[in-house]
Amino acid sequence: MKVLVVGSGGREHALAWKIAQSPALEAMHAAPGSKALAALATCHAEVKATDLEGLVALAKAEAIDLVVVGPEDPLAAGLSDQLREAGIATFGPSAAAAQLEGSKAFS
Repeated sequence: MKVLVVGSGGREHALAWKIAQSPALEAMHAAPGSKALAALATCHAEVKATDLEGLVALAKAEAIDLVVVGPEDPLAAGLSDQLREAGIATFGPSAAAAQLEGSKAFS
């Protein structure tokens, strides 16, 4: 299985660290990633976590099987929705569900 972890912080590092332990993992990518994530994944610093079109394109180009989204901003912007529309399995809520975390006013 090829996995793409979106983000660059501690949450994403913890997710990647645990995913890396799976015997089913074939390759892991991170966008944008970080120095810490580079020890676990191929980082794509040129694709920011808020670049929804770029992330979908990266997932297609790398034949990613599962995208794991850490930060709330791309989730609230609809990244999971766009990935699912493209036929890519995604761990992360829809934009509508992510409003609970992304907007204090909405909550």
